[in-house]
Amino acid sequence: MYICICNAIRENELRTAARRCPRDVDGVYASLGKRPQCGQCLDDAAEILIEEREMAQETAYAA
Repeated sequence: MYICICNAIRENELRTAARRCPRDVDGVYASLGKRPQCGQCLDDAAEILIEEREMAQETAYAA
């Protein structure tokens, strides 16, 4: 599923970038060589970043 239509960023791409880049949404987009355009995706993108980072913490604590 596309999260950002303007930049053609798919959910799986955003999740992978969120795990690799510890920055905010703008920073994660920049790591993909993109930047937010219309802004409609930002809330969903931020939510995905939070989910991915929470899962990473849970995995780290379980190890």
